[in-house]
Amino acid sequence: MDWDEAEHDVRKLYDAWIDSWNSKDAGAMAEICDENCTIIGFDGSMMRGRAEVHSTLEAIFNNNPTGRYVKAVRDVGFPADGIAIINSVVGMVLRGKSDINPSVNAVQTMVAVNREHGWRILHFQNTPAAYHGRPLESEKLTDELRKLIPDAWYFEKN
Repeated sequence: MDWDEAEHDVRKLYDAWIDSWNSKDAGAMAEICDENCTIIGFDGSMMRGRAEVHSTLEAIFNNNPTGRYVKAVRDVGFPADGIAIINSVVGMVLRGKSDINPSVNAVQTMVAVNREHGWRILHFQNTPAAYHGRPLESEKLTDELRKLIPDAWYFEKN
């Protein structure tokens, strides 16, 4: 396995997940999932399989003013051939706003598997970055993520 190429491909997969969320494209998000995936949302809800990922995310996008993520990948690891794990942190800019909403900062973990059609998301978990009792850690993360907001988001109508 070419580890550099594998890391590049896995990072592209994660980018596609975040970009599809930001575009409110449930179909694109489901397409990059493994048929037997498990997705755990910010609120603890669980989706199993592509069809459920698609229908659940489509309902979320159609019924909620979802924000857009900015992200910072912390690490990419390969515990076994054909399996990758990405750990990252994300912040969200709500529609119509131009700054991070610290109450929805999160830590994300993505487990990907390399199938015959390329890398697919097998497991994804989005956990609130609450940092209970450590407000300075929360502020530090928010400041880091704030620097990642594209300039265009400050000027467009979200």
